[in-house]
Formats: sequence, structure tokens, C-alpha cells
Amino acid sequence: MEAKEGIGVVLMNLGSPDSTSVPDVKKYLNEFLMDGRVIDYPYLFRKVLVEWMIVPKRAPNSAEAYKSIWWPEGSPLMVLTEQLQRAVQDKINIPVEIAMRYGSPSPEMAFDNLLEKVPNLKEVILLPLYPHYAMSSYETAVEYAKYWHKKKKYDFKLNIIQPYYRDPAYIKALAASMRPYLESDYDYLLFSYHGVPVRHIKKGDVTHHHCMEVSDCCHVESVAHTQCYKHQVTVTSELVAKELGIPTGKWGMSFQSRLGKDEWVKPYTAEQFERLPQQGVKKLLVACPAFVSDCLETLEEIAVEGKHTFMENGGESFTMIPCMNVQEDWVNTAAQYCRERM
Repeated sequence: MEAKEGIGVVLMNLGSPDSTSVPDVKKYLNEFLMDGRVIDYPYLFRKVLVEWMIVPKRAPNSAEAYKSIWWPEGSPLMVLTEQLQRAVQDKINIPVEIAMRYGSPSPEMAFDNLLEKVPNLKEVILLPLYPHYAMSSYETAVEYAKYWHKKKKYDFKLNIIQPYYRDPAYIKALAASMRPYLESDYDYLLFSYHGVPVRHIKKGDVTHHHCMEVSDCCHVESVAHTQCYKHQVTVTSELVAKELGIPTGKWGMSFQSRLGKDEWVKPYTAEQFERLPQQGVKKLLVACPAFVSDCLETLEEIAVEGKHTFMENGGESFTMIPCMNVQEDWVNTAAQYCRERM
């Protein structure tokens, strides 16, 4: 059994409030928005902005939004991540735990659970459930896991799986999860990715002169692409569209979940839902590849709010394609990533 080799796996996702109560949502939002990789302002300014201005106004509305998508078993993201854990566990003979960047279970809890199962733990394979590198998702999750690893002075090594946005197995799994929905009559497929501020893209540019400065920067080869979210989601979209045989002009990209008044990467998803019907797109499919598990941003922001906006502006049909969740191809791909590093 591989477990005797001293290896374990941690699947790491975003996180969720413990319940839909306003206090629990406030606690979650405070932890999330006080992350310096999410709102990258100086600490004191960020604290005033988050705790005095954003959270008090946002928490009640967010609590209502969570209530509208909450499942009997709990938070959809938590339930789906636990289902993925069990599915991957069935594919490999080493223990699999889950950790969240915000809320529970923390990386510390996941590491301690692995140590109980594998006392001679020598290595932990960390699979961030973020296909693309972004300061506010992949990077903050990895750094948080590293923080607990260092703080608790664990003896085992962390083996971190890099972003897999263009990996052929991931592309095929994502395309397979979407393919059945393309059998219906549709006018356009929109890839809606979680948005990021433009300053995050520029801050992550290791060359300091490529991203958002060079013309068509996402298609001009550069070392900056290793940490460029905009480039990576563009590559994912192009590869999936090619895999599915979707012609140019029948698909596009946009970015959702904008917060504040700063400039974020465009085009904005909400504005696309208003414009597309005016451009002749009446039957819309929407996929959200930034997420591997359905969550508030897909089930409520897109499937409820987005649909309402699109239909109010002249749309006739709107279908949100579910995330990969526990689709067999994705489970096999996640297990393969772990197996390759064992």
C-alpha cells in the first residue's frame, strides 16, 4: 500500500461560511477580504475598509444569497469538495484530506489528520483546486498551506502541484463536462471567469513590462505568463473551444465578481449579459472554468442573477453549465496528478 511509503494528499479549495447566518457570513467575509492577496491595500486601510464599510453592508445580502443556494447537507462548495475527496480516495491508495483557504478545515487540520493516518508521513501532495494562477486564489492558498507547514514545523515535505490550466488531461476533462450542453440549440458560449483587478495582473508580472502593456500580451510569448491569470484563462478557453470544435465568433470570455470601483480585467460578465441579447445572442450557454466546484459565484451570481439580467435584456434561454464537480474525467485527472507525484 502506498500509505506505508509515508505519503498523503490534500485537496485545497476556497472555503465557505459555516452557515447562512449573518454572524457566520460576517466572520467568513472578514477572513476572506482581510487577506492581503485579495484586497492588497495597506493593513490599516484595508481593516477600516473591510470591517467598517464592506462587510457590514455586504454580509446581510450575502447571507440571503447563500440561503438561496444552500443544500440540505450544507454549503455546496463544501459538499462537492468532500465528494471529490471521496472520489479521488477511491482511485488512489494513499489518504486524501481537504483544506480550505478560508474557514474550516484549515491546512493545519488536514495535515494533522494525515499524521494520524500516516505517523511516518514524509511527503504531502498539495493539489490546489484552482487551475489558473492568481494572486487571490492559487497563490494565497499555496502560501497559506506553506504558512501552517512552517508554523507547526512539520517534518514532511510539501509537494505542490502547479497550475494545470493547459494540461491536456484537464482540458479534456473540462471539455467533456461541457460537451453534453453543446448538443442543444445555442447561439453563443460565454466563458465567465472570476475577475481580478488590473493591478493584480501587473503586480504578478515578473518582467514588470509585459502584462497589460505589450499589444496582445496574452499571445506574445513571455515568462510573465507563468503567473498571469489573464493569459492562463485565455489559453484554457482557446484550448477547450478547439477541443469542442466551437468556431471563432461563437464563444467569448468575460470576468465576474467585481468588487469596488477599481479597474478590473474586462469585459465584465454582468455587462455582457446586458449586451449580448442586443447583438443577436438569444440562447446563451455560460461556463465558469475558474471554479472546479460549484459555489455561490456560479449557483447564485451566474445561474440566478446572471440569468435574470440576460432574460430582462431580451434573452430567450440561459443555461449555466455546471462545474466539473465530481465528473468522472475530472476525478480521474485529479487522481492522476496525485499519482504522478507519489
